[in-house]
Amino acid sequence: MATLYRRVLPAQPDRPVLIVAMEGWIDAGAGAATALAHLLAALPTEVLATFDGDELVDYRSRRPVLRISDGVDVGLTWREPEMRVGHDEAGNDVLLLVGPEPDTRWHAFTAAVVELARELGVRMVVGLGAFPAPVPHTRPVKLAATATDSALAAQVGFVGGTIDVPAGVQAALELAFGEAGIPAVGLWARVPHYVSAMAYPPAAAALVEGLASVAQLSLDAAPLHATADATRQQVDELIAKSAEHLAMVRQLEATLDQAEGNPLDVGQMPSGDEIAAELERFLRGEG
Repeated sequence: MATLYRRVLPAQPDRPVLIVAMEGWIDAGAGAATALAHLLAALPTEVLATFDGDELVDYRSRRPVLRISDGVDVGLTWREPEMRVGHDEAGNDVLLLVGPEPDTRWHAFTAAVVELARELGVRMVVGLGAFPAPVPHTRPVKLAATATDSALAAQVGFVGGTIDVPAGVQAALELAFGEAGIPAVGLWARVPHYVSAMAYPPAAAALVEGLASVAQLSLDAAPLHATADATRQQVDELIAKSAEHLAMVRQLEATLDQAEGNPLDVGQMPSGDEIAAELERFLRGEG
């Protein structure tokens, strides 16, 4: 399994938190991608290890980028998973597992990540994601957790009952870390159905704040909140053009207010998809 990764730096961080934000799975409103971009811009990081793209990535679906200068091939940029190391504003060490979600060898990949995490003394793992939900943009974005133990899930909030859903590699990593005795939690932002196809900064802000809280890190989400306010105003202006769409948002508000305590509103609003569909088409049409 060790052959799947190569250490670039000999750094030995002090009880770091590992943040998982890989590309290729559900990310409504680009919530996780925007949160990751914010973290990479705000925190000084450098590559600590790279994972073997030839073993893990299908380059026909994730093609490398060729740079051409005056007709001359300069080089190729190959996409591959990597682990970066840095620290938050208070000096706490953090690791970030980023890059494309592997197309193959998930068992070997998760084993390699756990091995590397043990080597680096990881104390906790936090995954980031976002999914579309029947919620209005006029309410604060809430998080739902998937976790390795009930106490950690309860700290964030979770979906009651049992549900079967398709999984990304983040889920495989959570289970592998749980088996290794390292606490792991996935933070999932609920994004309104009708804005899930556009960038939705409120989801990213909620993820960064949730990460700071659950992992006890010092992170500043203020820039994301500023962008989030502008986004909400834009959506408000679009919705205000139609009394019908405004009424649908009010219905979502009323339903959510009656369903507090159920992060996904499971069983509370069976027609949520139908209610949101027309509004989603409307907003896409407005560009």
